[in-house]
Amino acid sequence: MNNYQGVLQKPINSGFNARSTTEEVIKGISLERKVAIVTGGNSGIGLETVKTLSRAGAKVIVPARDIEKAKKNLAGIPNVELEELDLSNPNSVDTFAEKFLKSQRPLHLLINNAGIMWVPLRRDDRGLESQLAVNYLAHFQLTARLWSALKKANGARIVNVSSGGHQFSDFNFEDPNFLHREYETLLGYGQSKTAVNLFSMELDNRAKEYNVRSYALCPGAVGETDLSREAPLDLFQKLGYVDSEGQLLPEVTASLKTIPQGAATTVWCATSPLLNDLGGIYCENVDIAPLGSDVKTIGGIKPYSLDETNAKRLWQLSEEMTGIPFDIH
Repeated sequence: MNNYQGVLQKPINSGFNARSTTEEVIKGISLERKVAIVTGGNSGIGLETVKTLSRAGAKVIVPARDIEKAKKNLAGIPNVELEELDLSNPNSVDTFAEKFLKSQRPLHLLINNAGIMWVPLRRDDRGLESQLAVNYLAHFQLTARLWSALKKANGARIVNVSSGGHQFSDFNFEDPNFLHREYETLLGYGQSKTAVNLFSMELDNRAKEYNVRSYALCPGAVGETDLSREAPLDLFQKLGYVDSEGQLLPEVTASLKTIPQGAATTVWCATSPLLNDLGGIYCENVDIAPLGSDVKTIGGIKPYSLDETNAKRLWQLSEEMTGIPFDIH
């Protein structure tokens, strides 16, 4: 079955919850002789994901833009290889993928975790809005380039870190790059994450006959990540997250997850036997998320993020925008 229109979006009582940690989720699972790639794996929930996969025996490749910073953050973690990759540069994505393919290794886990948020309007050399380019199109390109290695694994999973922020915006096919409408950073972010959800669902539907499954997930609101480093204070105030002094409100602080809790859903999607015959789904709190059509609902996934027509249309547009045909065969 596929997940078009959210037919599979029902919690399956995984036995875990919002407070479960990566350590609990990986318990009893061995990743010996498995190869994983984790983008954004040198900080935040990506770093926690790398540590967890490494502890379970996987060889983990961490592509990073700042190699020196990554070296420092990854020091002491076994089974890790560090490579250079700048997701805002399509040539860098190709170079990284080519190098991996030359190693002739299968790729069992591709975890597209890196992302940006709260940024002002920026465009790359192709004129593409930066959040769409980095959060979605770079990972579309990376997945396409690594497809042969994923297929070779004969049992691979692609895990795309999305966000509840997809609720900020549907995908705007008329003006995805904000050429004719006013730019709002959260609209750009929401659109990029809706794109991740649509891609994850469509990818699973096309890839499953080759024993490759795809998932999208929301890690939840996590403190201590780098995501908000460019966020203007007034935006947080407008959203009701902070007081006039810029301090997080107590109820917001209480709702935040720790980094091991935030990375737990990623690890679950990557490794849980409960998902062996399920894909194309959007997960949160270490379970399949419910389908939520109420605009006021926090959590769940919006129906527009699982629309079959939009998913197929986005695939075609992504090929056009990146100049990369992603033919799955």
